[in-house]
Amino acid sequence: MSSSGIRMIVGDGTGRQLFTEDIFRSLQRSEQRRWAQAYLWALTHSSGRKTARQLARAESLPSAAVNGLNQFINGSPWDWQPVRRRLAEWVSANAAPYAWTVTELIIPKNGEHSVGVHHRVDATTGRTVSCQRAVGLFLAAGTDCFPVDWSLVLSGPWDWDVERRRRARVPKEEHARPAGAHVLDHAADVLAQPQLPRVPWVLDLTRSEDAGGVLVGLARQGVDMVCEVDPDQVVLIGRHTPTVSTVGALMEMRHARKAHVMMRQSSGGHTKAVPLHSYTGTVRLPQLDIGGEGNSRAYRVLERPDPDGRQPARYWITSLADHDVEEVLALVRSRAATTAALTALRERFGVLDFEGRSFPGWHHHMTMASAAYIYQHLPAAPRGVPPTPTVSEPDLIGTA
Repeated sequence: MSSSGIRMIVGDGTGRQLFTEDIFRSLQRSEQRRWAQAYLWALTHSSGRKTARQLARAESLPSAAVNGLNQFINGSPWDWQPVRRRLAEWVSANAAPYAWTVTELIIPKNGEHSVGVHHRVDATTGRTVSCQRAVGLFLAAGTDCFPVDWSLVLSGPWDWDVERRRRARVPKEEHARPAGAHVLDHAADVLAQPQLPRVPWVLDLTRSEDAGGVLVGLARQGVDMVCEVDPDQVVLIGRHTPTVSTVGALMEMRHARKAHVMMRQSSGGHTKAVPLHSYTGTVRLPQLDIGGEGNSRAYRVLERPDPDGRQPARYWITSLADHDVEEVLALVRSRAATTAALTALRERFGVLDFEGRSFPGWHHHMTMASAAYIYQHLPAAPRGVPPTPTVSEPDLIGTA
C-alpha cells in the first residue's frame, strides 16, 4: 500500500497533522512523514502489544500496512535526534517546565540477538534476567513528565564483538559505558540547545553505580540539581580544614541540623506534618576539591526521616543552597510524575514491545512511543502556564 493511501485511511485530523508536520519536519521525504503519521496514529489507536504487525491491525489500517510500518522503523534511515529535539521544544513551548529528570528502563528480552541485550540480576527478585537497559530523559511540566530522549546502555560483547555490532548496526561511536555517563550526555545535549529551559535536574541516584561521578559531572556542567543519594554518600565539610563525612553521619549531628515541617495532604484528605532536616552549613563534593576547582560551589544536604519510623531516612544533595527547603523538595514531585509516565509508556505506548534487533530500529521505535505519549498528553493549545502545585499536594515528597 502506498503512503498516500495510508494517509487517506488514517485521516488528516487537524491536531495530529499539525503535530506530525511540526515534530517530523526534519524527515527529508514526504513518504517518511506520512508513515510517521500512520505509526503515531496506530500507537494511539491500538491495544495490546505495539509491534508492527499488531499496529497494522489497528482499526482502518489494512494488513498490507505492516510492511510499510516495519520499513519505516527498521529500514528507513531517518535521524531520530532532530525529532527528539523538536519534541523537547514542543513540551517547552506548550507547558511550564520546572525540572529535567532521568529514569532507567529495563526491557525483558528472550534470546541474545536484540541490540544491547545482556544478563542482569533483577534487584527486586534476585533472579538473573535477559534484558535491554535504557536511560530515558524526561521534562517535567505541570503535573506530568514527558519523555524526550533515550539512550541504550551497551555492555559486554556489544562493546567489542565486531560481527554482533555490524548485524545490529551499532554506530562506531557507541561503546560500553555506565548508565551515569549517559545521564551526563543527556545533560550536555540539553545545554547545547539554548532554546531548551535551564531548570534544575532532579535525580534519584540511590541505585546508581557511580552517584559521586554523576554529581561531579553535573557540577562541572554548571547545572542546578536536586539529587537523592544514599546515606553513605561522601561529602566535605569545613572550608579551611575540610573533613570527610557522609550525608548520613552529617545529619546525625543534632547540633548541626535545623528542623523543618511540611504539611502533606494524604489521599484521604487528611493533613499531617512531615518532619524535615537541613544541614545548617554547606558541603562540597570531594572530587571537585582537587586543585581547588570546587571551592566556589556549595551544596546543601536535606534529610526526610520516615514519620512512622518504619523506613530509612531519605537524603538529598542540592546546589539550590539559597532556596527554601519546601521549594527544593517541591521539585521532587517530578520523580513520582516520571514513574507514572513510565508506567503509561509500558502499558499503552509499547516501549517494551520492539521486536527488531537493530540499534536504529530501537531508537526509531522509542522516538515514536515518546511522540505518541506527548501527542496524547500535551496537544497544541494556547500558551498558558499551569498552576504550580502547592507543597501540600499529594505525593509531593512521597516515594517515587
